[in-house]
Amino acid sequence: MSELPALKNAALALDGRVATLVFQRDDVRNALTGTDLTDDIVATLNWANACAEVSVLIMTGEGSAFSAGGNIKNMAARAQESPHILAQYYKHGVQRIPIAMQAVEIPVIAAVNGPAIGAGFDLANMCDIRVGSTNAQFGETFANLGLIAGDGGGWYLQRLVGYQRAAELTFTGRIVKAEEAKTLGILLEITEPDALLTRAQEMAAKMAAKPPLALRYSKRLLRLAQQQGLHEHLDTCSSFQALVQKSEDHTEALAAFFEKRSGVFKGR
Repeated sequence: MSELPALKNAALALDGRVATLVFQRDDVRNALTGTDLTDDIVATLNWANACAEVSVLIMTGEGSAFSAGGNIKNMAARAQESPHILAQYYKHGVQRIPIAMQAVEIPVIAAVNGPAIGAGFDLANMCDIRVGSTNAQFGETFANLGLIAGDGGGWYLQRLVGYQRAAELTFTGRIVKAEEAKTLGILLEITEPDALLTRAQEMAAKMAAKPPLALRYSKRLLRLAQQQGLHEHLDTCSSFQALVQKSEDHTEALAAFFEKRSGVFKGR
């Protein structure tokens, strides 16, 4: 098994084929800037791509918040820097998260334990699936501070809820609570706070029981489908299907089906 990456502000554990990343900066409500959480998230995603023993990743926050996004005190301290320096700060800082999230090969589940605000909301939206506790709240709140979503949040939000609703949430900067978030399609499910991680783990375990290669190629196809035309996408499907159909896991899956047993998959 690939060695777990050394993280500074988060904890990473691997149980079976399910990895769980817990943000551990409750002192600043798990802010992504002014902490090492951006480095920790990117390191974890890179590790997941390279580690054949992991099939699903869960992200959640320790304490009261999933992530408050940007650290406002940190923003104020940078207000005197030149536009060029600030642009480089974003490019080489928080923008590494969407690039890594777009490249990650395994399903990612956000277990939203509390407020996900600004870049924290955007991070949740970058995940494939979001389950939230009754304490979950969401806000694309950049305009409230005279800012915009510098982490590419607008790209994700409108793909999740449609342009009109994304515009309303962005222009008003209002907070959306869990029940409305489920109605809008931001959350897939809502649980009681003490049941959130268990539910996310149940969902992840069901995914992780599938052949690992099929799971990774399926994730890649879903992402490619967002930008490909139909004919190009069908060509990609043909190529990917040819690869997985020759895998040992496909042979094992067929045997398990006919023998009415659970498959034992090795990711090859």
